[in-house]
Amino acid sequence: MVGRGADGRTAVVDLDAQGEELSRVVVDLEQLPQLIADREARGGPRWVWSDTPAWYDAVLRRGVRAGRCHDLRLVHTILQHSLLVADHGPIRAARAWETGPPVPAEARSGEATLFDLDRTAATQGSVPHDLEAALAELARQRSAIDGSADPGRLRLLAAAESAGALVAAELHAAGIPWDVDEHDRILREALGPRPSPGQTPARMAEAAAEVRAALGDPLVSLDSPPKLLRALHRAGIDVESTSQWELTAHEHPAIEPLLRYKKLSRLLTANGWTWIDEWVREGRYRPLYIPGGVVTGRWASNGGGALQIPRQLRPALRADPGWVLVNADVAQLEPRVLAAMAGDRAMAAAAAGTDLYAGIVASGVVATRQEAKVGVLGALYGGTTGDSGRIVPRLRSTFPAAMGLVDEAARTGERGGGVSTWLGRSSPEPDPAWIASQQRAHQADADPRDGERARRAARDRGRFTRNFVVQGTAAEWALAWLADLRLRLARLEAVEPVATGSGPALGGRAHLAFFLHDEVIVHAPREQAEAAAEAIREAAAAAGRLLFPGSPVDFPLDLQISERSQKG
Repeated sequence: MVGRGADGRTAVVDLDAQGEELSRVVVDLEQLPQLIADREARGGPRWVWSDTPAWYDAVLRRGVRAGRCHDLRLVHTILQHSLLVADHGPIRAARAWETGPPVPAEARSGEATLFDLDRTAATQGSVPHDLEAALAELARQRSAIDGSADPGRLRLLAAAESAGALVAAELHAAGIPWDVDEHDRILREALGPRPSPGQTPARMAEAAAEVRAALGDPLVSLDSPPKLLRALHRAGIDVESTSQWELTAHEHPAIEPLLRYKKLSRLLTANGWTWIDEWVREGRYRPLYIPGGVVTGRWASNGGGALQIPRQLRPALRADPGWVLVNADVAQLEPRVLAAMAGDRAMAAAAAGTDLYAGIVASGVVATRQEAKVGVLGALYGGTTGDSGRIVPRLRSTFPAAMGLVDEAARTGERGGGVSTWLGRSSPEPDPAWIASQQRAHQADADPRDGERARRAARDRGRFTRNFVVQGTAAEWALAWLADLRLRLARLEAVEPVATGSGPALGGRAHLAFFLHDEVIVHAPREQAEAAAEAIREAAAAAGRLLFPGSPVDFPLDLQISERSQKG
């Protein structure tokens, strides 16, 4: 256990299996990295601390890595909602631990300090870093897990979530290798030369001129949806919004240049030259990854849209000289997770060693891969109309166990109930407005419109819970994959040349550089490329065995080794 002592110094306490204190060491904060390095060399403890980035970031900057940890902030968030926990009272009463995601010090002050325990600047204040508060919280969490309906699953989830916190901190420390010149070339090819401040890039200006000419309105603002919508209506284009799916349903000379303008505008706004200036330093893009940042357990990111890098910019992800990028993603992760959760052997057989959608076609359910994809996504996200509504009933007949699992999750949500992932992360309770709308609909004097609103709200919640169980469990599988892969890579030998931009803790061997839900990129010395690729494959297989022991469902990877990222 690591925490701030009463005298302001850092206390490190050894605990036994029951959480009882065995010994205590008090050091200055600057001495913590060396203490962690010494303890890791003697056998690899599990570090317990209030919040991983608050303690671990500075340790990484000193070139030291921790093997395992227990992140009290992240585990508290899981336990206060989990339906497996029998008594939420003590956990929920500890309000100081109910915080938002961490914000990097450099984002607040413009300059990071080596040791900054205020990095966890959260929406409801910072979690307590004091040792006694951390010890009390650990005791509450141990009691909640031990007394739960399935302690084994919650322990595994706590370990996976905490391992994800270590990975996230290391991803931030290592950064994504970024080729600024290639990024600039892509922007100039798409937008034209970099304009002066306040000016519109040439290709955007050309597209805007075409739109205004086609609409007969030389002054219309294309960046103001209300004004653009009125101009579209005056030109006889009857749309309710300026979204792409509505615009593409109409034939008009203004549509194609307008869609082109919107695409270029998104590129400029989200990842243009200003983005390069703000986010890339010394050949690295270093976003802050936020484990559990989405309610299902998926990660979020803070800074530069790391989880939304467009396909056309992927070539800017370029390995250092003498290094390569090992890029891998899982084929149809969520449907495979669904098959494993439900024990649906027919769906597992359709996915075995191949593209799952092609396997569904081969089983005779649908005629084309696109129909299979539409049907499966409809099953996961509650699609009830169009092609999805036509295909989903066939899937129910062919894959009754898988479809039964998500259908029951949807019915539970529609009733206002909660659902849980495979390891025990649970959906939030309905908000007061949802509950009030359902109650109004059942009153004797209810307006028919109240009933329709309540039914619509119930269906919306059902779609949420339907997807929650699958997306959340897929996030757990990905955490297990990351945690295992991180340890496998750490066992590789240090080599030359060092990737100095990745920092002293990570630059000497293959390390994780990017993560996106079902995709990882490892930055590896060229001679370790095959070893890194094998580690990625073995970690994926191990994650499947860990979560779904005995399941026939496999998790095949699309894997590439190159100097530049080819994925998108």
